[in-house]
Amino acid sequence: MSRTANVSKTDYYEVLEVTREASDTELKTAYRKLALKFHPDRNPGDAEAEERFKQCSEAYQVLSDPQKRAAYDRYGHAGVGAANGGDGSPFSNMQDLGDIFGDFFGEMFNMGGGAGRRGSRAQRGRDVRYDQTIEFADAVFGKEIEVNVRRMEACVDCRGTGTSNGRGPATCPQCQGRGQVRYQQGFFSVARACNACGGTGSVISDPCTTCRGDGRQEREHTIAVSIPAGVEEGTRIRYQSEGDAGRFGGPSGDLYIVLTVKPHEFFERDGNDLHCVVPISISQAALGDEITIPTLEGETRLKIPEGTQSGKEFRLRGKGVPYLNSHGRGDMIVQAAVQTPTRLSKVQKELFRQLGESLSVENTPTSRSLFAKVKEIFS
Repeated sequence: MSRTANVSKTDYYEVLEVTREASDTELKTAYRKLALKFHPDRNPGDAEAEERFKQCSEAYQVLSDPQKRAAYDRYGHAGVGAANGGDGSPFSNMQDLGDIFGDFFGEMFNMGGGAGRRGSRAQRGRDVRYDQTIEFADAVFGKEIEVNVRRMEACVDCRGTGTSNGRGPATCPQCQGRGQVRYQQGFFSVARACNACGGTGSVISDPCTTCRGDGRQEREHTIAVSIPAGVEEGTRIRYQSEGDAGRFGGPSGDLYIVLTVKPHEFFERDGNDLHCVVPISISQAALGDEITIPTLEGETRLKIPEGTQSGKEFRLRGKGVPYLNSHGRGDMIVQAAVQTPTRLSKVQKELFRQLGESLSVENTPTSRSLFAKVKEIFS
């Protein structure tokens, strides 16, 4: 069921200049870039920059939290509301800010005091997307399926260490495991990431021949997927930690099952309502009838009142699509299409002539309305 989001705020993804499929790493990188650009210390007295900084902080605080992000993806700003936490200040989550800006301030303003931050080889695995096509009825009623996903998993030979002996990386000889090297520039001592180890403080001197030091191999993995009732085209189902394995002890990424729904030969879906067109004869439209029509759950009876016009719609309550993760269902809207016969026998033609002669032009609601308008024009 579609829900209306608060349109008074800018979309959080647009604020951070990322797509809706952005990974946690991409979100963090985008936030750091924009927050550094609009930071009040860099833009003293600039109210617009300060406002942009607050917007970026608010957007990142929501999108970096898996639960808040899921609620925002589904309901927009209405899904998170005041749940952003904090007091609305861009500094309400100092732990996140410290984690994001720690490397920057440590590198730019280090004046020789204290030990530099040591990096880590651990890297989060990438998120994996898997496109799955399902039948129309499966989208309506849900289904349990199994999919085979190719993903990166820990190398069995080196147990994910990336080294041939399985002991893991050795201490970097250039930085002695600190992950940083210092350069003297006048009165200042500037710390930068070690080029030899990339700031991790360790190196792999004897890489595993199977994974070539990556610590991972690509394998096919079977996962049970539960498709809930009421999903629609483009629905994403997230399975946490079922994506690519992280490197050197890092957490795994997530798996996103993206659904494509096959069209139905009889029904069309509009939100949670189902639409269909049912042909009826001229005699059924004029005299009325009770006909049998199909639904996704079998056949049902529909009463056609006498004098039914072509295009008349009938609503069957609760025969539509279930609301996703909620109670209730939409409706089924049946449109009557009066069929005009194209081939008539001589007897049938004569009967139609007799019927036509017995009916005056004002005998139908549509004709009466049209006839009255014509009389008004020429009177």
